[in-house]
Amino acid sequence: MAKIDNGTWVLVADGEKALILENTTDAQHPNLRVVRKEEQENPPDREQATDKAGRLADGGPNQVSGLAETDFHQLAKDRFAGDLADFLYRNVHKGRFEKLVIVASPHVLGVLRPELHKEVTDTVVAEIAKTLTNHPVAEIEKAIATEIAG
Repeated sequence: MAKIDNGTWVLVADGEKALILENTTDAQHPNLRVVRKEEQENPPDREQATDKAGRLADGGPNQVSGLAETDFHQLAKDRFAGDLADFLYRNVHKGRFEKLVIVASPHVLGVLRPELHKEVTDTVVAEIAKTLTNHPVAEIEKAIATEIAG
C-alpha cells in the first residue's frame, strides 16, 4: 500500500492537460491543493496536416509506395509528456516534493514513464491508470483514497 503523506505531489494528466496537486493531509483523507495547471492547445490532426501522404519510388517501372502520414496530434501529445517530465525533474531538484502519485490513462502512463528522469521515478509511490483530468478535485481526492486503500 502506497503512503501519500502531507506534501506528496499528485500528477493528473492526459495527453493535453495536466494538473499538479499537493496533498496537505494524509492518505486516508487526501486534501489536494492545486500547484499548477498545464494545458496544451492541440487541434485534431486533420487541422494540423497540410498535404496528402508522400510517395516513394520503389525502383521498379511505375512502382510507388505510399508513406504513412505524420500524426501531428499524437506527436504533440508525446511532446507534452516530455514537457511534464522536465517540469517534474526541475521541481524534484528544487526539493518541492519527495513523493509523487501519477494518475493518467494507461496510454499516457506508457508514454510518460520512459520520459521521467531517474530522480523523479524514485519518488513515484503509486500509479493510477485512470483519466481524471476533467474531474473536480474532490472526485480526484476520492479516487486516490479508494485506489491507495484498495
